[in-house]
Amino acid sequence: MRAIRVHEAGGPEAMRVEDVPDPEPGPGQVRLRVAAAGVNFIDVYQRTGAYRIPLPFTLGVEAAGVVDAVGDGVTSVADGDRVAFAMVGGAYAEAVCVDADRLVSVPDEVELETAGAVLLQGMTAHYLATTTFPLADGQRALVHAGAGGVGLLLIQIAKRRGAVVYATASTARKAELAAAAGADEVIRYTETDFAEEVDRLTDSDGVHVVYDSVGRDTFDRSLDSLAPRGLLALFGASSGPVPPFDPQRLNAAGSVFLTRPSLAHHIAERDELEWRAGDLFQWITDGQLEVRVGERHPLDEAAEAHRRLEGRATTGKVLLLP
Repeated sequence: MRAIRVHEAGGPEAMRVEDVPDPEPGPGQVRLRVAAAGVNFIDVYQRTGAYRIPLPFTLGVEAAGVVDAVGDGVTSVADGDRVAFAMVGGAYAEAVCVDADRLVSVPDEVELETAGAVLLQGMTAHYLATTTFPLADGQRALVHAGAGGVGLLLIQIAKRRGAVVYATASTARKAELAAAAGADEVIRYTETDFAEEVDRLTDSDGVHVVYDSVGRDTFDRSLDSLAPRGLLALFGASSGPVPPFDPQRLNAAGSVFLTRPSLAHHIAERDELEWRAGDLFQWITDGQLEVRVGERHPLDEAAEAHRRLEGRATTGKVLLLP
């Protein structure tokens, strides 16, 4: 089979398309033929060495497909089942072996491409809005990168919970997408200081929570956008890591809170994984959650997909289709 392998950390050129043997499922595992693999910023962090993975390795932590081999002891999954996973390595390939307890069933009403596009970013949006800061009716939220994969889903979920949502976007087209997802106001951060605009829109009250996947470029002004005792949920660093800072700044900003959550800790337990994935699939089936696939690339174009993602040239989800 073909797979995207990384032998040393580096830029997109570090990704190689290689022919490797088909994996064989061990005890408790299943093999699935990948229909769609999600491209996520965690893949970039792993490729560059920001997140260290033993070398060499196959990139990708999210995919959907059809089971075609079952290891010893597996009773929950059978050949032919439609399944998906997130936060398991090896997804940029034509086939991958996964522990059966890390898989979720994909309902017949949900396309495999959709399942491959929604699970990681959708469950991220889910835990941010329901667990990290459980949004309630009338609370104010600022969502950075509102036209990105997480951003578009997070806006929709936040609106489901009754929040007032402000989103940031860099271009007119991205602003249109964020508004179509339900954002009450979209701030063109390339044209105006987003913290000043939040101050204006909230009559200087600030927002209760900032969901920030950008990191270094937005961190300072995200703190400035918070209401007293608000929360900054820093869940990514697309612009680079935040430099060390004096915690006294949290006091100066109004006794605000800072957290750096990750999806892995919010789906570690089986019941939590099923809850979050189940909500997403139900909302998709009911027509209450739209999953936007912005780009589809063949496996051979994985490097180009990374270049576009890092260059902030994408909207919604980027998929690889082996």
